[in-house]
Amino acid sequence: MHTKITKTKKIVYSLLVIQACALIVLSLLSKKVSIPSILILMIETILAIYVISDFEEAYEEQSNGVRNVLGSTAEEAFLTGGVGLVMYDDDYIVTWMSELFKERKIDHVGDRVLGWIPEADDLIAGKADEVSVTLDEKTYSITRKEDAQVLIFTDITKEVVLQKKFDDQLFVLGLASFDNYDESVQYEDEADATNISASVRAPLVEYCHTHHVLMKRLNNSKYLLILNEKAYQSMVDDHFSVLSKIRRVSMKMDVSITLSMAFAYGSTEYDVLDEMTANLMDLAQTRGGDQVAVQCVGNDIKFYGGSSEANEKRSRVRVRVLSHALRDLILKSSNVIICGHKMADFDCIASAMGLSRVASTFGKPVSIIAKTGGIEEKLAAALKINEQELSQEFNFITDNEALNQLQEKTLVIMCDHHNIKQSNGAKVLENAKKIVIIDHHRRATEIGIKPTLVYIEAGASSACELVCEMIPYISNKVDISDMVATFMLTGMVVDTQRWRVRTGARTYEAAARLKDMGADISKSNAWLKDTFEEFSIKTEVATNAERYDHGVVIAKVENRVLSRSLMSQVADSLLDLQGVRAAFVIANCGENEAGISARSDGTINVQMIMEKMGGGGHMSAAAMQKTRGKVADLKNDLLEATIEYFKEDSEDESNS
Repeated sequence: MHTKITKTKKIVYSLLVIQACALIVLSLLSKKVSIPSILILMIETILAIYVISDFEEAYEEQSNGVRNVLGSTAEEAFLTGGVGLVMYDDDYIVTWMSELFKERKIDHVGDRVLGWIPEADDLIAGKADEVSVTLDEKTYSITRKEDAQVLIFTDITKEVVLQKKFDDQLFVLGLASFDNYDESVQYEDEADATNISASVRAPLVEYCHTHHVLMKRLNNSKYLLILNEKAYQSMVDDHFSVLSKIRRVSMKMDVSITLSMAFAYGSTEYDVLDEMTANLMDLAQTRGGDQVAVQCVGNDIKFYGGSSEANEKRSRVRVRVLSHALRDLILKSSNVIICGHKMADFDCIASAMGLSRVASTFGKPVSIIAKTGGIEEKLAAALKINEQELSQEFNFITDNEALNQLQEKTLVIMCDHHNIKQSNGAKVLENAKKIVIIDHHRRATEIGIKPTLVYIEAGASSACELVCEMIPYISNKVDISDMVATFMLTGMVVDTQRWRVRTGARTYEAAARLKDMGADISKSNAWLKDTFEEFSIKTEVATNAERYDHGVVIAKVENRVLSRSLMSQVADSLLDLQGVRAAFVIANCGENEAGISARSDGTINVQMIMEKMGGGGHMSAAAMQKTRGKVADLKNDLLEATIEYFKEDSEDESNS
C-alpha cells in the first residue's frame, strides 16, 4: 500500500511540474503571464499536497492500527505471541499486513490471497473454521474474522514440533511369534533344535536392535516387543523386511518356520493394547502367518507381508480339543442348522453333509441351508443325480425355513466360510445365540458375528479335510455313507485343483480315510467332467487371454455371463500353460454383477491382490465380485492392483 502511495505522489508531482513548465513556455512565447493560469496551478499544487498527505496519514493510521487501537504493549504482545493480521479487499487482494510479517520480512501486499496461500480457499469460502500453512519453515494456524475481511495468523510452530516429539514417543506394544516352530523342531535332536532356534532368532534380534526395539522372550517361539511410534514407523518404512530375512534363513535350513508380528498403539491404557496385540496375533496366524497385523485404536487393521503359502499349523491335540468342544455344543443344543456360503461348491455342501451326519449321531434334528444363495452348476447336477438318496439322509432348506427353526438352544455351524456377508444364512446368523465356524480360508479382518467356537485353519486344503479329521475324535459311531464320502472327496479334489496346490500329509491322510469310507473316485471324476458347451466357452475365453509381465495372464469376457465356477475353471486351465504364474478371469458373473476369479501357482499371492479390490481367498486361489461393476473397469483396477503388488514385493526383496 505504501509503495502505491509513493508512486501516486511521484505521478502527481510530475504532472504539476509538466504543467508548470508548459505555462512558462507559453508565457515566454506570448510574452504574457496569465494570472488565472498561475492561480489554477497554485490551487492544484495545494490540493495535491493535501490529498497525498491525507493518504499518507491514513496509511500510517492503518499501518499502526494495532499500536493506535491497543497501544504499544498490545503490539508487543501480538509479536511475542506470534499473532499476525492480514486484510484483503472485495477482490481478495491483500491490502495490509501487520507488524509480525514486517518483522519476518513477509510482504504480499497487492497479491491475491489465494495466490499466496491456496490453503485458505476453504477458510474464505466458509467450509472450514481453521487451516494451517507453513511459511518459511514456520507453521501458522489461520482463522477468519466472520464480520470482516481479516485473516488471523497464529504461529504454532512450537506446538507442532512438540506434538511431533510427543507422537514419536507414544507407546507401541508388539508381539513376534515364529510360525510352525514347535512342529519344525519336535523331531530334531537337541543340538539341531538349538541351531535352528539360534539361526531364525538372530535376524529378529538384529532387526529389533537396528530399530531400537526392546525385545523380551516369552517362550521358545514368542517375544514381547516394546517400542515407540518413531521406531514403529521406521519398521513400516522398511516394509518389515525381517519377514523375508527369516523366510530365507528357514529355506536354507530346510524348515518351514516363518514370522508373524502384531502391533497395537494409539492408547495409554496398556491392558487395551495387550488385548489388541493378542487378537492381532491370532488374526495374523489364522490368515496363514508370515505377515504383520497392526492397528491403531479406533482404526481399521492393516496387514503387511503374507507372501508365502499357509503351512499346516494344527496339531492333533488341537484337533481333538476342538472336536470335543464341538461335540459338547451339539449335545447341549436343541437342534443344529448348518449354513454355507453363497454359490455353494462341493467343499461347502460336502463338509455340511459330514457335519450333518455327526449331529445326527447324537440324535439332534439337523438342517442344511442349501436352497438359498445359489449352487455351482456341477454340484447342482451331482445333487440332482443323487436326489433320492440325499433326501433320505439330509434336510435341505431355505434361509427363511431355517429362521423358523431357530430356537434359544439352536447351534448354527458355518461351513467353508467365516464372514456373514458371504453366508447363505445371514438372517439366521444375526439371530443365533451359539455359532461355530469351521473354515480353511485366510481369516478376514471382520466376520460380522460373535462365534462361540472358531476353527479356521488356512493351512488345510479344504473344509472337508477339517471335518474328516474331526470325525474320529467326536465319535466312532458317525455313519458316513459311500455317497457322502464321495462328495467330500470331490470337495477336496476341487479345492486342491486336483491335488496340485495346498496339499500336505494331512490332506492325503484325510483322502485315504474317505477312500476307506467308500469314496468312489470314478464317480467324482464323472461329476467334474465338462459339458461340450463348457469346453467351448473355456477354449474361447482362453484364446482371448492377454499376457503381461511377471507371468500374469488376464482373460476378459464381456459378451456373455459366466458362472463363478466356470470362471475359476478357466483360470485353472490358463495356469497349466508354461510361464504362467497367475491367471485372472474377469466376466459378468450374474445380473448386475461382475467379478474376478484368480489362480496362482504359489509364487504370486493372488489373495493379496484380490484383497486390494475388496475380495479375498487363498494365496493360490482368490476372487472378488462387485455389484453393478463393469468388466472393463475391473480390468483397469486389476492392473493397478497387480502393479502395486509387484512394487511392494520388489521393495520387500530389496530390503531383504
